[in-house]
Amino acid sequence: MTAGAPSAPPMVDVPEAVLADGPTADWDTVAVDAPGGNIYQSVAWAEHRGRSGWRPRFASVGERRVLALTRPWPLVGGGSAYIPRGPAPIGSGEAVGASLWAVTRALAGEGIDVVAADPEVPASDAAYRGWLRRGRFGPIEEIQPSRHRISLPLVDRDEDAILGGIAKSTRQRIRKAEKDTVIVRVDSRVGADGPGDGFRAQGAAPEAALDRFYDLLLETGERRHFSFGSRAEFVTWWRAALAAGRLVYLEARPARGDDGPLAGLVLYRHGGRLSTVHSGDHEAARESHPGSLHLLRWRAIQLAIREGCSEMDLGGVDVPGARGEPRRGEPMDGLYRHKLSFGGRWLELAGAHERVIRPNRYRAGRLLAAARRRLPIAGR
Repeated sequence: MTAGAPSAPPMVDVPEAVLADGPTADWDTVAVDAPGGNIYQSVAWAEHRGRSGWRPRFASVGERRVLALTRPWPLVGGGSAYIPRGPAPIGSGEAVGASLWAVTRALAGEGIDVVAADPEVPASDAAYRGWLRRGRFGPIEEIQPSRHRISLPLVDRDEDAILGGIAKSTRQRIRKAEKDTVIVRVDSRVGADGPGDGFRAQGAAPEAALDRFYDLLLETGERRHFSFGSRAEFVTWWRAALAAGRLVYLEARPARGDDGPLAGLVLYRHGGRLSTVHSGDHEAARESHPGSLHLLRWRAIQLAIREGCSEMDLGGVDVPGARGEPRRGEPMDGLYRHKLSFGGRWLELAGAHERVIRPNRYRAGRLLAAARRRLPIAGR
């Protein structure tokens, strides 16, 4: 056993993880493209976070690939690690749990004091829960915005079948919006044959479209009491994901005139699904074009079907302090009902957990890191 690493849970065959500073040649194919893969386990995400001070560590556990992001503590040595949306739930919960334990042991051997992980494993997966229990991982507040998600299965279902499962009022809004709204598709995978039926080719540079969407996101966040990071960080990442073919941006615009976007929707392409990441709209558009967001979501579902996806991930609706299904009258109930109206179902996930390896240095490191963040930056 590596010095400083936690002992293995009893009576299990624990695989070994090999850590490296760079990815294997098959990294994205295994960690992102395979069913269950996740963009936050991608080389593009590792490079993006690397520019923000994190050190990516690429772990191979047999044929599995697991990205961990590490950061040192100030002054005391050691550091923390986060496995973003990983290990990606490719295969069984047993395989995910074993991979998580193997990577945790390897990181502990390099001096890491705490490992956090939040793979999108169903909360009902007993094998994965068993690994969390034996490995002494404790639940923590989510690192990503949502813990659970609304899932729309697409296997063996065509557009007519999916449309037939959408609530009547939502179908009516979609049909009405089709008369006075066009959907612009910004996607590096749009080929010479055009953006596809129901879409209009992008009318502006992708950079400008993504910058406009950030404005929509800010306005929506103010209404829903959400906050977001800096424009530069968000737009820089979106551009990188777009260039890698893993981001699709859909924008609703008036069919007549050029009054700017009504609403926008950012999607990730990974793991055999399209995932809703962010949506935003102008409040005035809800009066002038009330079905624009409904049409955006329907076009996203159509794109997922045409690409052969097994699932349309409609995104999460839970917020800090309320990680269950929203109830009537709660702030997220409207968005929850909106997503359910497309035929989606609530998918409860296991959520974020962490394993504290060296408690004393972990506590000291957290305090010092928090103090450093509060220090004024010279020259500001």
